[in-house]
Amino acid sequence: MNIPTLQALMIDLDGTMVDTMADFEAALNLALADIDLPKVDKSVVNIAVGKGSEHLVRTVLKHQLSLPEVQASGLVCDNTTVDTMYEAAFLRYQHHYGRVNGQHAQVYAGVMEGLQAFKARGLPMACLTNKPTAFAKDLLARKGLEGFFGHVYGGDAFPRKKPDPMPLLETCKALGTTPSHTLMLGDSQNDAQAARAAACPVVLVTYGYNHGEPIRGVDCDGFIDSFTELRL
Repeated sequence: MNIPTLQALMIDLDGTMVDTMADFEAALNLALADIDLPKVDKSVVNIAVGKGSEHLVRTVLKHQLSLPEVQASGLVCDNTTVDTMYEAAFLRYQHHYGRVNGQHAQVYAGVMEGLQAFKARGLPMACLTNKPTAFAKDLLARKGLEGFFGHVYGGDAFPRKKPDPMPLLETCKALGTTPSHTLMLGDSQNDAQAARAAACPVVLVTYGYNHGEPIRGVDCDGFIDSFTELRL
């Protein structure tokens, strides 16, 4: 693992620090019930998570509309139907997620110890996620992680989300660090692609989501099974 001398860390949230899959599933199923669609399978949520709430809801909505039992009811799975139903689905999802945020989530083993070690090294840290900022801050507070981060930026903090490099570059500006000396620590190809485009070093955890694809096929500077394995 060849990582240059670091000035700071940017750390993803869902799938990296906290396992939030059950929160996503719960909020989505409550929202789907509100618009008379069947529950979504966890495997679908796993693939859809990571590119922001809008992408998550739209992907799940399109999948549920394609189910045979839904098609039999007369609903058509096309872009027009998805667009028509999306606003209501998204609003109900946001409503329910705000209520379940953190209730079913668990901090991954080693995360707290790792963050404490990074802090002891005097490294500034920013949480950089595609989750909406308000939800991210709330989740960090509920899990006792908020004190480690001087900055928290969600998917609505900048005009573009990861895998675009903009969030990383803007976070480096806020930290007062250079990209080549600011590590991105994440769980998916989104994090890796954004880091490569921003010229940031990037390390990925092996236990995250990565849209249901094998993580070890992603181009990055190294993999870790736990935050405690990262030597800085």
